[in-house]
Amino acid sequence: MRLSNEDRLMISDLAEALGITTRTIRLYEKLGLVESPKRTEGRVRYYDKADIIRFKFVLRLKTLGLSLEEMKELADMFDREQKIPDKIMPRLIELLDTHLATIRERVDTLQRLGKEIAAYRTRIINQYGLEK
Repeated sequence: MRLSNEDRLMISDLAEALGITTRTIRLYEKLGLVESPKRTEGRVRYYDKADIIRFKFVLRLKTLGLSLEEMKELADMFDREQKIPDKIMPRLIELLDTHLATIRERVDTLQRLGKEIAAYRTRIINQYGLEK
């Protein structure tokens, strides 16, 4: 990730470095997941190292499958607790445990559905004398 002009990234460079679109950056700003960008005297957006860290934090939350609301809550904690992990991590663990329980329920449901479909398929084959 290259920083330009006094360790600043323009929005297109930030998007490229993080593997997201400029539209995503603007959306995250609008939703309050990240702070509004600083601007040059010519009103050009730029991002510094602290902004990059914040975006990486938010993107990590997204990859963990958290909702936008949960991401916002943790992002606010990130600011409020002045980036102290021991304040954020217990809540993150709680959200991840809830998310993990939901995923496990979905997996169980899909496994039951898979068994039902397989049994139904077998009945059709047997009833109509079809070959596999």
